Amino acid sequence: MANVLAIHSVCSSIATFLNNTYPASTNGMNMPACDFEVLSSLEMANPPVDGRRISLYLYRVTVNEHSRQQRPSRAPNAVPAPLSLDLHILVSAWAGTALEEQVTMAWAMRQLHLHPLLDASSLSPEPGWDSDEVIQIVPAELSTEDLMRIWDALEPSYRLSASYIARTVRLDPDVLTESLPVVASRTTYAAGLAS
Repeated sequence: MANVLAIHSVCSSIATFLNNTYPASTNGMNMPACDFEVLSSLEMANPPVDGRRISLYLYRVTVNEHSRQQRPSRAPNAVPAPLSLDLHILVSAWAGTALEEQVTMAWAMRQLHLHPLLDASSLSPEPGWDSDEVIQIVPAELSTEDLMRIWDALEPSYRLSASYIARTVRLDPDVLTESLPVVASRTTYAAGLAS
């Protein structure tokens, strides 16, 4: 479990993993230079025109379907359950030629297929991950209509894309400071007797 920096940590950790493992060549073929980066909605709407890159764009965050039904405990000292989230990430290729676009996208998809788990040692430390924390990265089915809606909302021309879900990102509740227990007492007032 982690703090509110966890969402950004997962996205940037995926980009860092891809950047660190991207080869200069594979199977005797030189790979095109490529950067892997997380883009905001504004950056996706106004992408840089130069360079080759694979972008990771967080387009949706949902509550994990398996933790939706957790009910808070009514015990007085119970700790609230963590919020479990699924991150929906659009991976898109930006390049000047079909070969560069397709080769870099194929490599990124294969890499996420071969390494679908990020453990605490692979995640950036800012959120304070537990040592046993694991984030699973799985391909997501995104209909053509939904994909086109995303690109229509962003306004740049469509780019070769694939959708993934990073699950389950658990956010800890904030730690509440201990406070003194409330003490209830009854006070009554009586009218004083005149002398």
